[in-house]
Amino acid sequence: MKVAILGRTLFSGVFAALLSECGHQVVWCNSFTTDEPPPNFQDESLNFLLQKQEQSRFLNYCDFQHLDFNQDVFFLSFNPTEETLALQVVDTLSHACFAHPKLMINASTLGLQGTQRFQHSLPNDDWVYLPDIIQEGNAVQSFVQASQLIVGCDRQEVQLKIKELLRPLFPRAQQYLFMPILDAEFTKLSISGMLATRISYMNDLARVAEKLGIDIEQVRQGMTADSRIGAAYLFPGVGFGGENFSHDIRTLTHAVADSGVKSQLLGQVWEINEQQKEFLFRKLWNYFRGDLQGKVIAIWGAAFKENTPSIQQSPVHAMLEALWAQGVTVQLHDPQALANIQSRYGTRDDLILCEDQYQAAEGAHALCLLTAWKQYSSPDYLHLSKLMQHPLILDGRNLYDPAYSKARGFNYIGVGR
Repeated sequence: MKVAILGRTLFSGVFAALLSECGHQVVWCNSFTTDEPPPNFQDESLNFLLQKQEQSRFLNYCDFQHLDFNQDVFFLSFNPTEETLALQVVDTLSHACFAHPKLMINASTLGLQGTQRFQHSLPNDDWVYLPDIIQEGNAVQSFVQASQLIVGCDRQEVQLKIKELLRPLFPRAQQYLFMPILDAEFTKLSISGMLATRISYMNDLARVAEKLGIDIEQVRQGMTADSRIGAAYLFPGVGFGGENFSHDIRTLTHAVADSGVKSQLLGQVWEINEQQKEFLFRKLWNYFRGDLQGKVIAIWGAAFKENTPSIQQSPVHAMLEALWAQGVTVQLHDPQALANIQSRYGTRDDLILCEDQYQAAEGAHALCLLTAWKQYSSPDYLHLSKLMQHPLILDGRNLYDPAYSKARGFNYIGVGR
């Protein structure tokens, strides 16, 4: 099939790479203005696959002005902040001259009725909703390894089209879970809500465990040993983030409130998460008894999760603002997110961006771990003790062993430990 990919999201990149690898003729339109650079993904496997398919000529790039509208399939994937642009793109397609019906796939994160808003402009086409299930840091595999693909599709004859498009990736009928479009949109939000609930539940338990002198890590391992619970998204920490994930939680919360149903759970999930983003600062404040003026604090990790440069809704923002309000100088390291931090906060005397993680620890009164990058997993404690002014580690991801850290001469503060 001839497929046009519209959008600059990670899902757009994955879809372009995988469909072109399957032999579809794919054109990826990821530029909507003349001065818009192509998206830069910090995902080596995805970038390699995109380069390979471009060389094979199954994948081509173009800007929106030069897009050939003679396609079999249009795949639209836009982020929550791009809804206006997405509607403009669909409106332009409605005025283009091409034969109908086309298969239109909405894979945008726009909440409930997002597909319906597109459908108003192109009512004569076959619309499908495909939830964005891509995980940053594991983009390609998170899609192809899906055990079952949720597809919002209101007509059976359209199901045949989407199954043919994705047949090389999902060849078996049982790999598709078809449902009405609105049901699929609500399902996507509900999945995010459940995952967020698990995270906030663990953070709530961690507070109780700390008061009772219980190690939450032992509790977590015991819970995950139960096959009814499992381990996914069951880690206490300093809160979840991410643009799409956070947008889903807020959208679901508003949808529940607007329905007139009285439900406090989702609001509490969000509130717990926002409070948790201040957890390490409160611990630091108590440790130094409020005397933070003039101190130097090292931060390892700014991205909202490992293996991504994204800082959208990351706990680092609450931490930075709280530290700066107390006159603290922050020395920050992250393997991928420094450029985004620089872009957001600019040049400041109280923010030093470090290319080396140990450089960030030089002269620090405390080291705060916010993101569980693998390279932070086994620090050189002896080197750290020589670099830092004060041996304090605040482990916001419970990455370290408390007993081992203390044996190396460090004061250790974790989450619920």
